[in-house]
Amino acid sequence: MKKIIYIIMMMPLFMFSQETIEGIITEKVDGNKMFPLAGANIFWLDTSIGAVTDIDGKFSILYEPSYTKLVISYVGFKTDTITITKPKYIKHLLEATGDLDQIVLTARKRATSRSYMSVQNIMTISSDELLKAACCNLSESFETNPSIDVNFSDAVTGTRQIKMLGLTSKYILITTENIPSIRGASQAYGLSFIPGTWVESIQITKGAGSVVNGFESIAGQINAELQKPSKDDKFFLNLYGASSQRLELNTHFNTKVSDKWSTGLYVHGNTHQEKHDVNDDGFLDMPLYNQINVMNRWQYTNPEKGFVSFINVRYLNDAKQSGQLDFNPDTDRLTTNAWGSEIDTERFEVSAKLGYVNPEIPWQSMGVQFAFSSHNQESYFGLNQYNINHNSIYSNVIYNSIISDSRHKIKTGLGFTYDHYDEFALGNDFERSERSAGAFFEYAYDDLDKLTITAGLRFDTHNLLGEFVTPRLHARYTPWDKSAFRASIGRGKRSANIFAENQNIFATSRSINILNTSGNIYGLDPEIAWNYGVSYLQGFNLFGRKADVTFDFYRTDFENQVVIDWENPQEVNFYNLEGDSYANSFQVELNYNVFERFDFRTAYKYYDVQTTYASGKVAKPLIPKHRFFANASYETGIKEGQTSHWKFDVTYNWLSEQRFSSTLSNPIEYRLPEKSPTVGTLNVQVTKVFSPKFEVYLGGENVTNVRQNNPILGADDPFGSNFDTTFVYGPIFGSMYYAGLRFKIK
Repeated sequence: MKKIIYIIMMMPLFMFSQETIEGIITEKVDGNKMFPLAGANIFWLDTSIGAVTDIDGKFSILYEPSYTKLVISYVGFKTDTITITKPKYIKHLLEATGDLDQIVLTARKRATSRSYMSVQNIMTISSDELLKAACCNLSESFETNPSIDVNFSDAVTGTRQIKMLGLTSKYILITTENIPSIRGASQAYGLSFIPGTWVESIQITKGAGSVVNGFESIAGQINAELQKPSKDDKFFLNLYGASSQRLELNTHFNTKVSDKWSTGLYVHGNTHQEKHDVNDDGFLDMPLYNQINVMNRWQYTNPEKGFVSFINVRYLNDAKQSGQLDFNPDTDRLTTNAWGSEIDTERFEVSAKLGYVNPEIPWQSMGVQFAFSSHNQESYFGLNQYNINHNSIYSNVIYNSIISDSRHKIKTGLGFTYDHYDEFALGNDFERSERSAGAFFEYAYDDLDKLTITAGLRFDTHNLLGEFVTPRLHARYTPWDKSAFRASIGRGKRSANIFAENQNIFATSRSINILNTSGNIYGLDPEIAWNYGVSYLQGFNLFGRKADVTFDFYRTDFENQVVIDWENPQEVNFYNLEGDSYANSFQVELNYNVFERFDFRTAYKYYDVQTTYASGKVAKPLIPKHRFFANASYETGIKEGQTSHWKFDVTYNWLSEQRFSSTLSNPIEYRLPEKSPTVGTLNVQVTKVFSPKFEVYLGGENVTNVRQNNPILGADDPFGSNFDTTFVYGPIFGSMYYAGLRFKIK
């Protein structure tokens, strides 16, 4: 069977066998910095064979021995002709011409972008986009992005929860530089453990991901690229303060140790020690907390020999306190004196990446990834105690090459993961080890014009999930200019860490029940789902200005799901799915450059997320069917000889009604309506850039002061049978204003 699969996947490789030449075209900007030049024309002299560089400045062009003169041209640059005697990888710098003083062509880099050439539906968020909001950590980095939904998981811990395609973050593969980083014990709070200033860019991939990154991804992938010591500022300082009396400090120290080694020390600290109770329910509207987060990052680069490597060491200590205003942890911990909660987390990580590109054969490369993390959390919620220790090892080896020519690319490799969980919950110890080893193969066909297809297959053996195959398929077709039609299908499988991923269950008085006992993980079976998706991207000119529109539809079908049943207000039950469970997501998004330096983005999103509970199939609670999003940003012009200018950003979010899980069996004073009200929030930020080194910003979140009334059910009797903090559909605190500064030395 394996031989048959291999032959089928290799067949296209033998159907096409024509050589190509690959390369990259760059330009020199700001002294000696080299940047890729997108849109440069590449063609063989006296032929009709040509190509255009992509957004990364890369190109691939057909080659025959009779072709000897390669012409490279771009408006505003000197046209060059290169003599080619044999196939090789080309790195070429185009020089700007001095003869075009009468015409100056400028282009402003977009803060978010979608590639027309990528086979996957990927949105890239640059650091410029992250600066449009406070972005104190990764969980706060999606306020200006319509593809990700952000809400609070409960009314006491202040934990932000993200959703994509109608599914929560546990179904999203969240990686740091393509190494899985937020999973297992860190699933609930891990997004707040990555400071926003550490992030260079974010890639959001909808739908089935690549088999290279593992078998767990179901709804998509969020990858955070960190700042590189060799490119980051030598010194960076960010100070932040909010009207809630939240304070934050970020500092980066980067230095070049030698010609090949660079290192960076990244320090983050935040604190909030002011008690707020705006809605007068006797509970803190936001937790008290302290966090210290330190990372040392090393980068090795040897382009002559083809090596690049990154080594990271990180330590985090995070402490949160929430609950009633008069709760004192020294005297009231785990008593009925007052309801309170503390979550203390200590985490240590070390990761390493090594990449090698053969200088003589640049289409051959190899990468090695390794990561170890130790995560220890001790916590309690009222009288419910929950502790978890999670030690994890991740390793991956990836080999890249081509077959015949660059239209046929392959990736193959091996991966191994190890996870040991030691938990204390519901008065019992839960301990298990998970080990998996897998092999993957991915083939990509690109006709260098209209069609790209990527097919991947991986086989894994897992001590608890058994042996299984994970197939993934992606396709891109360009029917006409500035367009991209994409389709994808893929399967995902994962272990459900029911306590770590759903810690809000402990902030209630509900009894917690696991109703299945025959499975290998808490008595439950693994979650298995298929994701199908199509998307269409079209760029066009509207009134002489650039615009693009994107339509996408995705459906996730669960073969099995660990159902979290909230429909009985006195219980929360976990059990294996019996019946249908699916999530349909439709989104349309428009990006438009209204006039120079003014960009507008708007989106509409529709969700249909249904699950079969013991009581029947209904919409999953607290997921709005409709969402409207709009963002506008404007920068003032920079006068000649000056560097100061202003930036203005406004973001509006509107959510439709959301279904509450049933409260009909509660006493009437503790019952909720069937659905929540609609919610609309407005965020604004103004930035004054004084120079490339210094800027200040002032902003407001939820400036219209929208607040959810009575977010805690049974707040008057927190140790009674009707206490529940999970019915959160909107803001709790109301308006919050902030100010900060950024200073850097390049």
